[in-house]
Amino acid sequence: MKTHFSSIFSIKFPPYFFPSGFPHTMNFQLIQFFTMEKTLDKTVSIKAFLLTLSLIFISSIPLSLLKTSRSRFSLPLPFPFPSSSEKKCDVFTGKWVPYPQGPYYSNETCRLIVDQQNCIKFGRPDTEFMKWRWKPHDCELPLFDAAQFLEIVRGKSMAFVGDSVGRNQMESLVCLLAHEAYPLDISRNSSADVNYFKRWFYADYNFTLAAFWSPFLVKSGGAHINGHSINGLISLYLDEPDEAWTNEIEKFDYVIVSVGQWFFRPLLFYEAGRLLGCHICNQNNITSFSKYHAYKMAFRTAFRTLLTLKNYTGVTFLRTFLASHFENGDWDKGGNCPRTKPFTSNEMKLQEFNKEFYWVQVEELREAEEKGKKIGLTFELMNTTEIMWMRPDGHPNGYGHSMIKNASVYDCVHWCLPGPIDTLNEFLLYLMKKDVLLQLKAKLMRNA
Repeated sequence: MKTHFSSIFSIKFPPYFFPSGFPHTMNFQLIQFFTMEKTLDKTVSIKAFLLTLSLIFISSIPLSLLKTSRSRFSLPLPFPFPSSSEKKCDVFTGKWVPYPQGPYYSNETCRLIVDQQNCIKFGRPDTEFMKWRWKPHDCELPLFDAAQFLEIVRGKSMAFVGDSVGRNQMESLVCLLAHEAYPLDISRNSSADVNYFKRWFYADYNFTLAAFWSPFLVKSGGAHINGHSINGLISLYLDEPDEAWTNEIEKFDYVIVSVGQWFFRPLLFYEAGRLLGCHICNQNNITSFSKYHAYKMAFRTAFRTLLTLKNYTGVTFLRTFLASHFENGDWDKGGNCPRTKPFTSNEMKLQEFNKEFYWVQVEELREAEEKGKKIGLTFELMNTTEIMWMRPDGHPNGYGHSMIKNASVYDCVHWCLPGPIDTLNEFLLYLMKKDVLLQLKAKLMRNA
């Protein structure tokens, strides 16, 4: 009997994958189950071997990595999501704890930090904001393993779809991967606007990483009322997805969706070609319309688009809304964010309007998840709203330079690199590993 594999690689699993005494380095022929050429002689002995292997492997993995119940939508204390009473690890419920080892990288070891988030370069004097780590209550969030991440995405592609905070997370990911591999910037191959549409290629891994600028997820444009252009007002077409990302998204294996802050702007809302109303448009003859409903419709349109695209087979992650931390005024009225350490759990509660943004998008993800199960598409929640609200110290404040003008701005929306935003990619890798293990389990059982 001869078994042929198209390729074989070794994955080094860290200790948290296995019980005490179990070898931490295993040469698993994973591609056997994902891309093997069908030359196996499926005899009873092969089936017995695979079943035994699957039971040994799966039983050695913490149950929290294998379960996909809807209870993963639970949020920390302020607004818990309904869940079953079953005891399990929820990595999104916990607290920030001191981590004196400091960050994974610095502005010297990662040459790709943009000035907007390069807080140390522009003189931020404190460094404590880089020395905290998220600690779940009942388990551990594994450290980011760049080699493991790159092995998972070998031959694949990943897209961040949304606003500049999503791009901020992608830039964090590039720095986290930098000590293993530096990418080639191929942005100009796909877009003339290389500041907002970024694309990186990791040649050794045949991995493409992209950012699609789409701050509303749906079609948008300059506003016109009675034939006149209105400066500062944006039209949103809530039932039409933005072609800036939909034209290419079918090519991608992982898609991280995240938007938020642009929905606070003056907006006109259209559906089925008809004007529904507006948000702070200052037009007496137009009905006021809830920004929360518009936000809900934007996510509904985005998720339904992913569900109906003929060739889309990727895993979709919703990274939940991240609130800004302006104090002493709004962003355009002298507001800033001078804090140098995290909030405690009782110090500052998330405002109700921010909670509403959270609930709206999670409800839409729940619906997409249920529909996705029926057609083999996976939708996952990266439940970070409360976690990042506790980090008012992580923003550039006055220690970043604007992309548009070479000057410092008080930025309490984006995040310093390195900084708390690196934690989002620890969550991302955790969820990706869970997905890989679930796929492996399913393949093993089908071959048993």
